[in-house]
Amino acid sequence: MATADKVQHQVERIADHLERVQLAEYVQLLNSPRKLIVSNLIAGTARGVGIAIGVTIFSATIVYVLRQIGALDLPIIGHYIADLVESVQAHMSGGGFYY
Repeated sequence: MATADKVQHQVERIADHLERVQLAEYVQLLNSPRKLIVSNLIAGTARGVGIAIGVTIFSATIVYVLRQIGALDLPIIGHYIADLVESVQAHMSGGGFYY
């Protein structure tokens, strides 16, 4: 049991040391606004690129699946958009909305 106690003590000491080092790095980051801004800029850019790639893959998959099952009828979508544009133009010219 003495060996297990030594190992437990060593693990606790290492965990305490790592916690102090991480806290010191965080304080150092807060004291350097330039590093903080650059780090947040890189993180935000990476997050944005990741979201863009994810949405692209997801959308492409949905379109592919809909085309395979024949449910994607682009002329219907085109007619809907044309009706929407006509409604907006009528409203902008003072004619109000029509259905």
